[in-house]
Amino acid sequence: MFEDIKFFPDEAVHEQMQLFKQHPMAQFLFNYSFPDTSADKIDEIVNNCKSIRDFQSKIIAPAVARLLVESATGLSTSGWEQIDAGRAYLYVSNHRDIVLDTALMNYCLLNQKKIMTASAIGDNLVHNDFLLTFAKLNRNFLVKRSLSPREMLLSSKHLSQYIFELIQKENRSVWIAQREGRAKDGNDETNKGVLKMLTLAKERKANGVAHLKQLNIVPVSVAYEQDPTDLLKTKELFAKAETGKYEKEAGEDFRSILQGLSGQKKRIHLQVGAPINAELDQILALEESENKQLPLVADLLDKAIQSNYKLWPSNFIAFDLLNGNDYFSSRYSKEDKETFEQRMNKRLAQFSNPRAQQIFLETYANPVKNKLKYAEEPAL
Repeated sequence: MFEDIKFFPDEAVHEQMQLFKQHPMAQFLFNYSFPDTSADKIDEIVNNCKSIRDFQSKIIAPAVARLLVESATGLSTSGWEQIDAGRAYLYVSNHRDIVLDTALMNYCLLNQKKIMTASAIGDNLVHNDFLLTFAKLNRNFLVKRSLSPREMLLSSKHLSQYIFELIQKENRSVWIAQREGRAKDGNDETNKGVLKMLTLAKERKANGVAHLKQLNIVPVSVAYEQDPTDLLKTKELFAKAETGKYEKEAGEDFRSILQGLSGQKKRIHLQVGAPINAELDQILALEESENKQLPLVADLLDKAIQSNYKLWPSNFIAFDLLNGNDYFSSRYSKEDKETFEQRMNKRLAQFSNPRAQQIFLETYANPVKNKLKYAEEPAL
């Protein structure tokens, strides 16, 4: 029923791996995961991948571990005590990096011995056979883009049904972003359309929020101290501010993926929130119409994701620079500020319009602004 969007079943993994391993990019991945390992030993590891969990734990996890050593200065996580190891959840996360957000989530779930996720990915990002195979080996399911309004409605219902089946029938956790695409301006807000999509699998006369409760929603906040794609995001936002539009260059998404993976991120924190079922019961008790309830769910997720967001010195520095004061100067050192400004000035050297610097700073400052809505200083 879901053949057009689903990932590979475990029984197909070994055969797919035999095809996958022939590709030069696969060889690069294997060598990256096992830099000091002989070709024969690598081949043995690859041939022993008989399931998606094998692929993720034996090949992807070592790659993530090496990436964290080479392009970050630490990964911290918290909140796992709220997660039942044997239960499937829908993790609704803010979205900053095309690939790394989900890779880190599953890396943490593996280490915490929790159920790993199936993860949504736009079909525009898997535009060739290798990328599509890699996605399906990594338990990604497809979200179809560029459809007519009628096709989009049917596709959204299909996707909603698949997510429900994964969680309720297969006990498989699911990761999905709180909005379509990344929050390029650092403003993590839940798209109500995402919530509406998730309700499309409900019974005809059922309440949408009651259906959402069956998905066991958990908010997730991932925070990078430094975004290696901040210049790319600034260029896009600047173009939209100046001309009202932005057209991606060929291969831009792929370059963004590579930059996000290889670029320096400094510290990273992934915060898992508490399941929101109790809060959904409170919304249901209001006896409002579904159209009024869904925005309340979006607000609930926004509060959880933004409140749980780990603020770094870069966020506080950008907030103070943007506002022309030193309100949060106790949260960073003089050296932190000098390093941030030097990097920003170097990256923005191509711009003559000061609006570009404002946009750049906002991408780091908006998480502070959002968190201030829910906590008073010095509670931050």
